[in-house]
Order: sequence, then C-alpha cells, then structure tokens
Amino acid sequence: MTGDTPAVLPCDVATNATALGAEQPGFCGYIHSIDTTQVLSSCPAPELERRLLEMGFIEGHLVEILHQGSFRGDPIAVRIGSSTVALRRCEAMAILVS
Repeated sequence: MTGDTPAVLPCDVATNATALGAEQPGFCGYIHSIDTTQVLSSCPAPELERRLLEMGFIEGHLVEILHQGSFRGDPIAVRIGSSTVALRRCEAMAILVS
C-alpha cells in the first residue's frame, strides 16, 4: 500500500457515505452532503462550504472523478452535471458521496 491511499476510507457509518477526496478516478456516485468541519483548508469552513455549493456540489447530484494530477494525485478533475472542475483532494474530503 502506498502513502497516497488511506488504509481506511473516511466513512459516515450511518449513511455509508465516503469522502469524495478518498476516491479514485473512475468513481461515480451521488452527493450525500457537505461537511467542512473536519477539513484542513486555506479558507474558513463556512467559506469552503459556500464555494462548493456555488460550484454545483449539491446534495443528490451525480459526481464523477475524471482524472487526477500526477503529483500525489492532486488535484482531481470532477464532473458535476455538465461542468468539470478541479478540486484539491483536501477540499474534496468535505464532499460526502455514496
């Protein structure tokens, strides 16, 4: 196992949701919720949540990881609806998917 992949995926046991940032290219799932409380980011949690919502990361929407950067898999390219956005993995950890 490499240092790039966590041994245990961050998971919400009650919903079986995992963090988008822990998934690999090819993953396709639905957004369950956004939880910025445990995410290390350069912006405050409320600001990060607002930015993610403005980009279209809304509960129930389909999301797909298209590819990842060559350096430690960061950033990731994510398709949400008809848009493609680049996210840092640390910020994608706030998006819970199933």
